[in-house]
Amino acid sequence: MLVELMQRVDPGKWPVAPHVRHLEASIIREILKVTSQPGVISFAGGLPAPELFPLDEMTRIAADVIAKYRSNSLQYSLSQGITPFRELLAQRETREGSPTTADNILVTSGSQQAIELLARTFIDPGDYILTENPTYVGALQAFNYYRARYCTVPMDDQGMMVDQVEECIRKYKPKLVYTVSNFQNPTGITMSVARREELLNVAAKYNLPVVDDNPYSEIRFTGQPLPSLKSLGGDLVVSLRTYSKTLAPGLRIGWMNAHPSIINQFEKVRQCVDLHTSTFGQFLCYEYTAQGLLEPQIERLKVDYRHKRQAMLQRLEETFPDGVKWTRPEGGMFLWLTLPEHVSAKALLPKAIERKVAYVYGSPFFPNGGGDNCMRLNYSNATIEGIREGIARLAQLLKDNM
Repeated sequence: MLVELMQRVDPGKWPVAPHVRHLEASIIREILKVTSQPGVISFAGGLPAPELFPLDEMTRIAADVIAKYRSNSLQYSLSQGITPFRELLAQRETREGSPTTADNILVTSGSQQAIELLARTFIDPGDYILTENPTYVGALQAFNYYRARYCTVPMDDQGMMVDQVEECIRKYKPKLVYTVSNFQNPTGITMSVARREELLNVAAKYNLPVVDDNPYSEIRFTGQPLPSLKSLGGDLVVSLRTYSKTLAPGLRIGWMNAHPSIINQFEKVRQCVDLHTSTFGQFLCYEYTAQGLLEPQIERLKVDYRHKRQAMLQRLEETFPDGVKWTRPEGGMFLWLTLPEHVSAKALLPKAIERKVAYVYGSPFFPNGGGDNCMRLNYSNATIEGIREGIARLAQLLKDNM
């Protein structure tokens, strides 16, 4: 009888919520499945350079954590994060110009979880979020789950065109502003100081929270550091940071910096999700940073990524056809290319993969559509030789199809 009943089971017909059925898979994750095949030069992911992961140091520190903290390193811990780690993060934030205490910090499972917690906390179906256009596709995935809508503001080489923000606020009454102010994903553009101040002034006028997704600010390899939105805007700003770009993404350690009253709300919400971030991972990051190893690691990244970015820019200049434009970021991990309007980056991707090179086409980064003639290129994960060869393959593809 049981065997006969089991044969009738069909999980494909289980009552999955309609808004979940309509979720789209991450285009970047889907492309990574294809680009994992041998011989493909991939500019598609947002992956750090694996050869720069500090394996020997982390091996030693993992043993140090077990020896020093014993069972505490493997036990349940506070939802807000282990206290010494939050105190250390607060000290680093304070040194960077944002006066911070441990009460301002909530440790998260990567900054992606922080975005999800924001969405859970603020968004009801149909609410608007104000974003740059284009913006980070991972944030759009998190917001889309809660059926958000978007009022978007275009960008130029100074970042979000903030003179259009107040009109968006008046018309759509968004719940929050979401921005990637430094070396933006996907464009690599950094918001100017004047635009930062103007954005904060408008947001403060309407008591509108500004979420600054800021994973790349420490990876600046040219130009002068700019004051963060958090340092300029204080309690108006919720800042999101992470160890994924500076140490290792597999640790899944990030944090939120905000006023304690809203941190308390985020903490209650996250207790519904995963109770707390990995205790062992927090101790690893704490010891790595406390032992003075993080800053030298960041310097290694900056040297490596500067060389790779320069190699990509040089190869683009040498090989790409007229009519293609690209950004010149001063840090981070991405370049943004704009093709002639009649050229579809999405339609070209299968042909690119046939030539063993991959990128992410632009349309998923545009909340309300558009960007079909754009593409994002990541330079941090490839080798210099791979960059030169991959850009040459892309150049020939465009010449053959433009």
